[in-house]
Amino acid sequence: MLDSLRLFAKSWPGKIMGGFLLVGVAGFGINNVIADLGSNTVAKVGNEEITSREFLRAYNSQMNQVAQQIGRLPTAAEAESFGITGGVLRSLIQEAALDQMANDFGLGVSEDKLSQMLRQDPNFAGTLGTFDPSSFQQVLQMSGLTEAEYFGILANSARREQLGLALFGDVALPAAAADLINRYAADQRTVDYIIINETNIETPAEPTEEELAAYLAEHQAEFRTVGTRNVRLLDLSPQTLADTKTISEDAIAAEYERIKSSLVTPERRTIQQAVLGSPEQVAAFEAGLAAGTPFETLVADAGLTPTDLGNLTRAQVTDGTLADAAFGLAEGEFVIIDGVAGRRAVHVSSIEEGGTTSLEDARETIAKNLALAEARKEYADILDQVEELRAAFQPLSDIAARFGLEIYETPVTSSGAELAVLPNLPETERSRVAQAVFKAEQGQLTPAISLGSNANLWFDLVSVDPARDQTLDEVRDAVTTALTTERVNAAILAEAEAATQRLDAGESLADVAASLNLFPQLSSPFNRFGLPNTSIDSAVASAVFAGGPEHHGSTINDAGEHIVFQVVDAIPATDPLDAQAIAALENEVRTGIYGDFVTSVMQDTRVTENTQALRQVLTLNTPQ
Repeated sequence: MLDSLRLFAKSWPGKIMGGFLLVGVAGFGINNVIADLGSNTVAKVGNEEITSREFLRAYNSQMNQVAQQIGRLPTAAEAESFGITGGVLRSLIQEAALDQMANDFGLGVSEDKLSQMLRQDPNFAGTLGTFDPSSFQQVLQMSGLTEAEYFGILANSARREQLGLALFGDVALPAAAADLINRYAADQRTVDYIIINETNIETPAEPTEEELAAYLAEHQAEFRTVGTRNVRLLDLSPQTLADTKTISEDAIAAEYERIKSSLVTPERRTIQQAVLGSPEQVAAFEAGLAAGTPFETLVADAGLTPTDLGNLTRAQVTDGTLADAAFGLAEGEFVIIDGVAGRRAVHVSSIEEGGTTSLEDARETIAKNLALAEARKEYADILDQVEELRAAFQPLSDIAARFGLEIYETPVTSSGAELAVLPNLPETERSRVAQAVFKAEQGQLTPAISLGSNANLWFDLVSVDPARDQTLDEVRDAVTTALTTERVNAAILAEAEAATQRLDAGESLADVAASLNLFPQLSSPFNRFGLPNTSIDSAVASAVFAGGPEHHGSTINDAGEHIVFQVVDAIPATDPLDAQAIAALENEVRTGIYGDFVTSVMQDTRVTENTQALRQVLTLNTPQ
């Protein structure tokens, strides 16, 4: 079948069909031609032009995605090494090629369809989950799109979707393939099995001194100390200075009076709504409202599932009609209002009263803010004083005592994990501080480590404990345990292999088990994924399915147990694949065919690329 598909892919109809797959497929060959295109055009695919504006919009979107991952915008060199430039251009070329094909076929999309696609786009949904014009305008502004550009992109997307569905929508999974996959996934087996452990072998003799010494020499890399540096640290920032401040009750009360008007908590309401989809439901809810029937009873009787809009303030409800209705109800009440999709019942299940925060509730926050404000004023002066004292070789402990700051003492390894003792040191900075500690030399003055515009860290290197090999006297117990465990595991493995050889010779598993003072266990039927939370895990299942219906053998499961097994029943799959699995597999089949189509189509695609315009766009819009 695949051979015939490949032959079809090389024909002209096959090439047309393959155009759909240009989107999302990279690594194709393009006949790049440097042409004298317009200054606002970075590439041309047939009659379709890719403008500098289109490229820049897609490029900036990709750059912003990468920036969210690495915490800053990539430089031009980084963007190139990440493949951003080439990836964006390839994606636009693929879309342009497909758009041209759709235009050649005369595909179009109605305004009604575009309106439907717009209203179904979750990016433009408001609080109620329906289309919100303000969200639409906000997203367009953030994306740098005009409405005309957005609807043009939407129309092209709809045409590409039409083309794809027309060409590949009826690709089906062959029945033979579905049966093979189903048998692989759903066939089951049952086994008799035994677990061989240390109780089924002779206990190894205690290792001698010579054996321990030899084992340690062979595994010395496993018995080494970790290189450690013992340091004394001083952390200075507005936060650490604020911790030394004591704010008087009078100051807290005065500050509370000053900012009391801003300490207002808005009222919040937990709101639900149920869309009434028929006149009968509207009538039932109106009658229930008049009779005082609870909202919960009415939705249960109507078989509706209300939508939880959340615990919201009035400002968070963007639908003015809904806000007026919900914030005019008492707790537990509901009201029926009009909506975009018909009438709806709005219910308020709970109300959190708003109001001014009391002095008692605000005391801790006010005290912290006042202490931090004082610390910020003093920070620069104290920083200068600390640097002067450091230059005079004053110990950090004396400097800390002078300003009421805390000294931290800890051993530090190369990972810097021990620096977690510093409450204000971000985890991302620990490795950098550890590197500075390991570069320092004992007895020398170390410079401050800047942790930001208003944070510095100093350390004194107190002592150095280099990594070294441990002696037998230091690790005798650990070496004895390791050697004994190794011998036990080797003996268990040998016993399991011997049991398998006895099964190979025709002996029954029951007899093998009896000789080891064991009883065979019968498993439940299992597939190739094994039985969760049992000894028959995926590793054992893989070994069981490696042979036929009478297969036997031994293996080690993920828990380290040595399993000897004998297949007692092989149960073929009876139920066919479900529709969801078939749909997923058919999609995989389409993807496999796509590759051949794309290769054939792109071999005949002529792309002209304006490298000068592209370079100019990148130079003007990418950090160097």
